[in-house]
Amino acid sequence: MIILPAIDIIDQAPVRLYQGDYGKKEVVGDSVLTIAKQFEQVGADYIHLVDLDGAKEGSKKNANLICEVASTVSVPCEIGGGIRTMEDITYYLERGLSRVILGTAAIHDQALLKAAIQKYGDKIAVGMDCKNGYVCGAGWLEDSEYYYLDFAKEMENLGVQTLIFTDISKDGTLQGPNMNMLKQLKDAVSVHITASGGIRDMSHIAALNDLDVYGAITGKAIYSDTLDLKEAIQYCKEHHHVD
Repeated sequence: MIILPAIDIIDQAPVRLYQGDYGKKEVVGDSVLTIAKQFEQVGADYIHLVDLDGAKEGSKKNANLICEVASTVSVPCEIGGGIRTMEDITYYLERGLSRVILGTAAIHDQALLKAAIQKYGDKIAVGMDCKNGYVCGAGWLEDSEYYYLDFAKEMENLGVQTLIFTDISKDGTLQGPNMNMLKQLKDAVSVHITASGGIRDMSHIAALNDLDVYGAITGKAIYSDTLDLKEAIQYCKEHHHVD
C-alpha cells in the first residue's frame, strides 16, 4: 500500500476541513510548496492535491500553484477538484501532474469520463465521495442516487483503474476509515482502491495495509501530529503484500 499525504488548497493556502465543511477551515502551513517539499523529503510515494475552490466553483482556481508544485517535487502528484472538461484534464497532465481525479464529472458526464480514459488510461482516477452509502458530487454539496457498489462496478466497466473512496462522515474526524465499506468495495471490484478520510494513526494504516488496498490518503492526521508520515511510509514498505 502506498501513502498519499494530502494538501487541500483554498486561496493558494494549505487548509484542512472538517467533514467537508468550508466554514470549518483551518490553515495548516505557510505554503503549499513547502509542505510538498517536506512530504518529498520523508519519502512520500505520491502527493494528493485538492483544489477546494475548484471543487466548489468548478474552475481551476489554484491551477498555477498546483502545476508549480508538481513540477518542483520529484514525487508524482495527483489533483482533484473542479476538473470538469477535457481541457482541464489535458491542462494538468501536460504540466507535470501524474494523475487527475474526476469527481462530479464522472457522475454527470460519462461521455467525458469515457473519452478521458480512452486518451489517458490509468492517469484518470475517479473520486467516490459517499454519504450513507451513496455517492455525492459538487464538493459534497449535492447528493446522487448512486449506491457506492453499483457506482464502483460501473466505473470498472468503463475502464477506470483507480477509485478514491471517501466516507464523508469520517473525513477530517480522525475516527478511522470505514473498513466495512472498503472491504465490500474491494470484494466487489478489482480496480485500485485508495482509502481517504478518517485516518488518525498507525493502527488505521496497519488495518488498511492488511486489507491490501492500493493507497491511503491522509491529511489531518499528519497536520494534527497523530500520525508520523515517515513511520507510516516505512511501515508499508516493510509490510508489503505481494500480489
